[in-house]
Amino acid sequence: MVKKIKIKDQHAQKMMATIASSLNADWAEDNREFSINLPEEIGHGYIKAYDFDHGITVYEFDCTLSKVLHLVLEEATVQPLLILFNREDEVNFEGSESGSKTIKHLESVISSEGLKGTQTLTLNNQDSTCFFLILLNRKDFEAKIDDFLEDMKPPLSDIFRDVNGINPFYHQGYFSLDIAQFMEEFTTTSLTGFMRYVFLEGKVFEILTHFLKQYVDDSRDPNGRKIPRINTVEKIEEASNIIKEEMAQLGSILSLAKRVGLNQNTLQEGFKQLYNKSVNQFIQEVRMDKAKDLIESTEDNITEITYKIGINSRSYFSKLFKERFGISPKDYVTKHRSSEGDKSA
Repeated sequence: MVKKIKIKDQHAQKMMATIASSLNADWAEDNREFSINLPEEIGHGYIKAYDFDHGITVYEFDCTLSKVLHLVLEEATVQPLLILFNREDEVNFEGSESGSKTIKHLESVISSEGLKGTQTLTLNNQDSTCFFLILLNRKDFEAKIDDFLEDMKPPLSDIFRDVNGINPFYHQGYFSLDIAQFMEEFTTTSLTGFMRYVFLEGKVFEILTHFLKQYVDDSRDPNGRKIPRINTVEKIEEASNIIKEEMAQLGSILSLAKRVGLNQNTLQEGFKQLYNKSVNQFIQEVRMDKAKDLIESTEDNITEITYKIGINSRSYFSKLFKERFGISPKDYVTKHRSSEGDKSA
């Protein structure tokens, strides 16, 4: 089943009211922050929206839907600048000028489709949909940057002097780890009231500033780019594969970082952003999962398993295994292999 929602007014309150009405869902408002908690028949998760000064509106989607959802941003008097950061499964984008695009995990998009243009986001059912969306009204934003427009250079001047959004353009690429960190801070803050609003607005400007720096960086020759993005992500993923494939003889974190061409701090920060854990935590989890698999699929004893996963101390292995699974490896061996024996008897 497919649901299409046409959105004419892209300010937070009006857009959230439109979405809630179309989904037969309730929505709430608290200090210029709007939220929808999805009912079970639609899926689970939430949609949030925030109105800030100078024409900035932010939308935060973190949900899994039971039906495909098309969000159609229809033509407006002032065509907003759309900036999207995709944090999870693929999101499909279609612009009346730029055509159909697939926005992958960790990719960002900046788009404007011209005065008569429309922009459609397709949220696929059963996918983990998690993205951060900024809609920027350049006419309202002009008041904030007016003193700087005269000295602004391409490609930023091409964007911000076009205050009505007349000229269509589209750019897609991977966003930086800094932006990922700012979004995490935005979505997880426990602040309330006035301090929350000020904090969130500050984070939006941090995200916007770093994204514009990245956009300028992208306009350079690939060999001249200074902000690490996709190649860093690829190297972090390479490091994770090395850990999984070579856990029995894995060296230090420093040697792992050198092997994939990163410094140790970048590797650590990358693991926190991509996997929400440190390199050591990732290694321990991979080793414990492998140990559990070996217990279940082989007749190896605990000492043999300990060495196969790259741990030299049986007592340390037992400690880590119990922390991960709530049971000692010895008891897990007894429990699993005795149950397997009962089945075959």
